Amino acid sequence: MTTDLLRLSLSSQPRKLGYSFGNFHQFQSNPLLCRSQFVHLRFPRNPNRIISKAVDIGTTSSPLSQQQRRSESSVLLDVTGMMCAGCVSRVKSILSADDRVESVVVNIFTESAAVKLKPEFVSAGIPSNVADDLARRLTDCGFPTTRRVLGSGISENVRKWKEMSEKKEALLASSRNRVVFAWTLVALCCGSHASHVLHSLGIHVVHGSFWDILHSSYVKSGLAVGALLGPGRGLLFDGFKAFARGSPNMNSLVGFGSVAAFIISAVALLNPGLAWDASFFDEPVMLLGFVLLGRSLEERARIRASSDMNELLSMVSTQSRLVISSESDSSSNTVLSIDSFCIEVPTDDIRTGDDVLVLPGEKIPIDGKVLAGRSVVDESMLTGESLPVFKEKGQTVSAGTINWDGPLRIEASSSGSKSMISKIVHMVEDAQGREAPIQRLADSIAGPFVYTVMTLSAATFAFWYSCGTHLFPDVLLNDIAGPDGDPLLLSLKLAIDVLVVSCPCALGLATPTAILVGTSLGAKQGLLIRGGDVLEFLSNIDIIALDKTGTLTEGKPAVSAVASSIYEEEEIIRIAAAVEKTASHPIAKAIVNRAESMNLTIPSTRGQLTEPGFGSLAEVNGRLVAVGSREWVHEHFQWRTNLADMMNLESSVIHQPSRKSLVNHSKTVVYVGREGEGVIGSIAISDNLRVDAKSTISRLQQKGIKTILLSGDREEAVATVATTVGIGSESIKASLTPESKSGVISSLQASGHHVAMVGDGINDAPSLALADVGIALQNEVQENAASDAASIILLGNRLSQVVDALDLAQATMRKVHQNLSWAVAYNVVAIPLAAGVLLPHFDVAMTPSLSGGLMALSSIFVVTNSLLLRLHGSSKN
Repeated sequence: MTTDLLRLSLSSQPRKLGYSFGNFHQFQSNPLLCRSQFVHLRFPRNPNRIISKAVDIGTTSSPLSQQQRRSESSVLLDVTGMMCAGCVSRVKSILSADDRVESVVVNIFTESAAVKLKPEFVSAGIPSNVADDLARRLTDCGFPTTRRVLGSGISENVRKWKEMSEKKEALLASSRNRVVFAWTLVALCCGSHASHVLHSLGIHVVHGSFWDILHSSYVKSGLAVGALLGPGRGLLFDGFKAFARGSPNMNSLVGFGSVAAFIISAVALLNPGLAWDASFFDEPVMLLGFVLLGRSLEERARIRASSDMNELLSMVSTQSRLVISSESDSSSNTVLSIDSFCIEVPTDDIRTGDDVLVLPGEKIPIDGKVLAGRSVVDESMLTGESLPVFKEKGQTVSAGTINWDGPLRIEASSSGSKSMISKIVHMVEDAQGREAPIQRLADSIAGPFVYTVMTLSAATFAFWYSCGTHLFPDVLLNDIAGPDGDPLLLSLKLAIDVLVVSCPCALGLATPTAILVGTSLGAKQGLLIRGGDVLEFLSNIDIIALDKTGTLTEGKPAVSAVASSIYEEEEIIRIAAAVEKTASHPIAKAIVNRAESMNLTIPSTRGQLTEPGFGSLAEVNGRLVAVGSREWVHEHFQWRTNLADMMNLESSVIHQPSRKSLVNHSKTVVYVGREGEGVIGSIAISDNLRVDAKSTISRLQQKGIKTILLSGDREEAVATVATTVGIGSESIKASLTPESKSGVISSLQASGHHVAMVGDGINDAPSLALADVGIALQNEVQENAASDAASIILLGNRLSQVVDALDLAQATMRKVHQNLSWAVAYNVVAIPLAAGVLLPHFDVAMTPSLSGGLMALSSIFVVTNSLLLRLHGSSKN
């Protein structure tokens, strides 16, 4: 490659010489399309796997980000009326039957359905039409559905969530009233047996008293009718309507069981010749009482499980105090001058550059920079760090954090709906709508579950009525067969038991409850997890690959030495800063900061080409200047410099004294080359290790996780860091390009390993996207390419959070496995018991009311067990 070609690439469009080539686009298409604009840029073998940075001089439109593409290819529906896993399966099948739908995820807990559309319908620009059609179809099938508008303001989202919470609270209050009514009827039914209890205690009740009245079969039938048409009416109607639509749910099973029990009792009452025990009227009353009580307790537990999300939303300030001031006042150091005034406006109306006043004790409504004032800010809800952070002029603050001490005047760096806390809320909602792969197991069982139970119930009746009582005649002596040992009564009661005892809800709630609690808990701890599938993948990780700069080190490097055989330090720093002034890499910032600290005048450039992982090139004062790795710079100016000279430069900067020993920091050397002169100098950049780097590596290794270090830096610098933190020399890969890092990840995966990658920069984005789980450290308020490609974002910017995320993932998946094991084991054991498997030899049989109680307890156990995951969060605090 020649200098003329490089110059041509920088000046091929004279009218745009002033264009800032640092305004990069995300580039995911074939790099050959841009060969006319770029010369000698390296790209990965599979560019569609990554987010690359490139410059497209000839276009002004930017491709959509990953988040935008996901939102345009997906629609979100709010679905109500789902009662159990059978409902979830039905909703999923209805949506999947549409030819425009590629995939569907349904969450019973958040009452939502995320639908991914086929690409041809996305490109046609009709997602909203598809969403409306799908919503109407679900509504017609008995699941009232509305389309949720994505990208709406944060105030609107908070309002909708609060409305949903208030609706759930109102339903819970209504449920409590039904429970009180139902259990009043249960008490009256049980009261008929009170005289027997009192008689056994030596207390004899006078004939004709209130207790005797309750013995009346007609009174009992009236209580049963009251239970069916009163507190149980909604349950019965929903169950029968679901069955009529061809999608029976748990309400259908309970409805059939309770109505069958009532009909049997009514037939016995109206036909005395059958000699059936009319006290069977007690069963539908007690059954509905237990079921409604269980539903109420379950709903209360669900609301508790959602409380973390409510707490997250409580961090969002929907109103802001906008400062209106003169131009002179806006540049002063006073928080609020006499010429300024404030007005209350919705946070969604705040725009970048607006000034906002935040008083002590208030939540900061937007991301921004402090213009005036001094205070301490509680960032614990955002980063997981419990200690408050001091803030003064020039420092950044985040929406959702709390200002404690003094008033702050803040310049907004983003609009209210695009603040970090708003993105967190959106991402947590999205995460809770993504199912873990293990959920497919539950779905495959729960889908046909109701039909299977109904079939087993019919088979139970057929067996006991046709041959069971003949094979085991002693079973007719059990109380369940009535005083006269009627085979028909026995068979009917056992068939009802099977209907009532089965619990598809436990299967349906097993995974989403744990995922809901886990992702919400992660957000509170500063771990932004993009989905339940991420938690499952992370729990299976056996290798974690880490970047060095900005990951194991603080990512705040500083220039520690400069060497040149031709120029003074000022000239080397001056032209290097000119090339790097628009770059965002920590090394570039270190060079620019050094130039500013030396009060150097940084010359302007006519353009810039940046190749992530290698270096940057620009025209400075009429000559091309390259700053980057030794090989890359030498490649551009190889005819002017010999290798021995470069090695001497490297040796001179490495061995120059610095403020800290090599044990406490690593040195990276970048080279400066200029057209006509070759390599003219080198700059050593020192970066301190993170304080928690060594302890984090040790904790990972104690868990049996193998750690490897991947870096584009020199082998000597990488080895120094690896030795310090405890990573063996066999686990070091140095001088890697972004493509090479991806190659290491791919080879490990091909060997059967589950790999997580931890990084923080654009050069880590390919590996983060390729790894089973990508983990990005969030070292700024704004998101970067690494966080866009990652599955988990560590908002606290602490390496120790990698272990916290791993612990949370493992704890969450343990709860999922416990819940699924319980749900399956419960039904495997309870259904045969209800069918009378122990009746012949052990004389043990259930009653419908007992079966209903067990069914309710099964769902409550699953939700409560998931809530215990919150203790994991408490132990971290």
